[in-house]
Amino acid sequence: MDYTVKRLLVGGLLVGRFSARRLICCTLVSAAVMPPLFVAAQTDTARDARLREVTITGQEQPTAMRHLLGVEQFGIYKGKKTEVVQLSEITANTATNNARQVFGRVTGLNIWENDGAGLQLGIGGRGLSPNRTANFNTRQNGYDISADALGYPESYYTPPVEALDRIEVVRGAASLQYGTQFGGLLNFRFKRGPDDRKVALTTRQTLGSWGFFGSFNSIGGTVLNDRLNYYGYFQYKHGDGYRPNSGFDYRCAYASADFRASENLSLRLDLTRMDYRAQQPGGLTDKMFADDPRQSVRARNWFQVEWNMAALTLNYRFSDKTRLDVRTFGLLARRQSLGNLERINVADFGQNRTLIDGRFKNFGQETRLLHQYTLGALPQTLLVGYRLYSGHSTAKQGDGTDGSDPDFRFIHPENLENSDYEFPNSNQAVFVETVFNLSARWSITPGLRYEHIATRSEGYYTQRVLDAAGNVIVQRQIPDSQKRVRDFVIGGVGVAFKPREAVELYANVSQNYRAINFTDLRIVNPNFVVDSNLQDERGFTADLGLRGSKPGLFTWEITAFYIAYNGKIGQVLRSDLPPLYNDYRFRSNISDARNTGLEAFGELNLLHFFPVKNPQARLSLFVNAAVVDARYVNTDDASVRDKKVEMAPPLMLRSGLSFRAGAWRAAFQYAYIGKHYSDATNAERTATAVEGAIPAYGVADLSASYSWRRLTLEASVNNLFDAAYFTRRAESYPGPGIIPSDGRGVYVTLAGRF
Repeated sequence: MDYTVKRLLVGGLLVGRFSARRLICCTLVSAAVMPPLFVAAQTDTARDARLREVTITGQEQPTAMRHLLGVEQFGIYKGKKTEVVQLSEITANTATNNARQVFGRVTGLNIWENDGAGLQLGIGGRGLSPNRTANFNTRQNGYDISADALGYPESYYTPPVEALDRIEVVRGAASLQYGTQFGGLLNFRFKRGPDDRKVALTTRQTLGSWGFFGSFNSIGGTVLNDRLNYYGYFQYKHGDGYRPNSGFDYRCAYASADFRASENLSLRLDLTRMDYRAQQPGGLTDKMFADDPRQSVRARNWFQVEWNMAALTLNYRFSDKTRLDVRTFGLLARRQSLGNLERINVADFGQNRTLIDGRFKNFGQETRLLHQYTLGALPQTLLVGYRLYSGHSTAKQGDGTDGSDPDFRFIHPENLENSDYEFPNSNQAVFVETVFNLSARWSITPGLRYEHIATRSEGYYTQRVLDAAGNVIVQRQIPDSQKRVRDFVIGGVGVAFKPREAVELYANVSQNYRAINFTDLRIVNPNFVVDSNLQDERGFTADLGLRGSKPGLFTWEITAFYIAYNGKIGQVLRSDLPPLYNDYRFRSNISDARNTGLEAFGELNLLHFFPVKNPQARLSLFVNAAVVDARYVNTDDASVRDKKVEMAPPLMLRSGLSFRAGAWRAAFQYAYIGKHYSDATNAERTATAVEGAIPAYGVADLSASYSWRRLTLEASVNNLFDAAYFTRRAESYPGPGIIPSDGRGVYVTLAGRF
């Protein structure tokens, strides 16, 4: 095999017929490899000859999963656990963002299923809560997309899978480069326009169960003498939902322009706009779920979101060894929830609904300088950077109208019944990380990060005293102002050893820090109370792993992990005072906690053992398993001591079989999630269903596609065996109570490329 092509395939970077110029711009190919790439780019004949050579060997086909290189795209990943989902190699229901299928090969993930259309993503790793993916530092093309990275790190926006090239996951050691979250990094990488065409169009039209219609249309290409690459899409989704009162309308648009101003300077502009409105059918009690998981007893609850983002990225190459990356980004967003927050076992009598209105404005810049040098005869890498961030969020809660329509208006906007807050905050950080290659087999990657975090809250909340009949006897507004400033340094180190070329042993430990969310403190909810003395979380994460592969045959990885918390924020069951004794969820620094576990992944190409005429044919079996033991420790509170951490399934098992040959593709996948709990006291069941066990469940998905010339026909069956199950108990929207997952759904997509 030609050396140049082999280097690219080993890195897992050949994900389509990219031109040589794009490969040079988007990967960190060494200077020794660049000259033959330029030669290969001169003629189509040379490029086709190289592709034919790859086909003949059939040894290093692109796979659905790979790892990030030790140094890749202004990041250092040596000695860390990384996973890259290459979406072009996955057969899945991408029209509905089916997270079970998309993340099926990523180990240790607990996935919440809020809706069947993929409007919001909720994933948590290694025993961390999946709530709106808030425990990951969530990014798009390398920049933040969450509502407020400090004050409210939740994301109501999920990039559509149909527009993505890959998804990158870096575990807890990512805290030194990307911020202080315990979960690590989740980064969505969008597609680019083709390098060899001026205009390329893609259209995908999907019909599915419960009135689902999805339309995805994209355009991209390269113009201006190959100096400007552009890509954009518009997506629309509409459906009635699996349960009554769960219809939705969704729109998302994106435009990107990547301009190569000179041989050393490139600029990229990204613009994103998303909005949707969804009716929310409310939660169920355990008995209601057992009787009929499709029923709905709330018809007046609504939710709507607007998300507007812009990002400008500058890349400058000072030399072959020194490069600069500057990312400037901003967000203007809004989320509004309207409905009855009362316990689900209390009837809705048509009273005024509760309206919660949150607005988010933030601006940030992250600059990275990557320098490569030699020490002795060995190459070394140094990464330094800084981050500036300013966020301003508002949260208002008061009475809305008493109707059933989506009327997002406060009745008394100048004198809200519950609370009115502003949350300004700022963050400055400096980080440094370096790879010391001690030999051809050994490397060590130390790093440090300095953080300055200032968070404030300014506003008022309303205190009410009720009599036994529920009437208000005292009501007053209480001004409230808080400020917290922190300065700290966290550090970490990773070690990697390669006993042979295809096997790597890695270990890392990294400190973590998570600031509290002021936006949680004053939301009035009968199902949920937050401790006003909530404190930040501190701790560390550690990995010990071994991974390897035999190209074309087998890839595998085993990782042991440990997450330590000091003062972990968790949720316990509490009860109202007599005579009501209603239970509710109380969020506080419960105690120290530790999450330990073992993750394992393996994928085998079964056709390797049989003679086949088509060397590109592939029949792959993968198994993804994680065992987690997450418990509260170091506490005198008997109600939580040695209890299991909430939302931490003890067993997560996913397995699948995928086939591809010529124009045909098919994939079957099964997921099993063990029984776990929604609160730290491990309550089995409560009257309101806000707390209780989440029973073990298994769910299967089947997808297939056939391509003919420029057309592709796809079909998917979600929840093939029509299992009745749920993944969460919600304390507020979209509940309160049990949120049933969708039953069996069928989807058909017709796609065209022109």
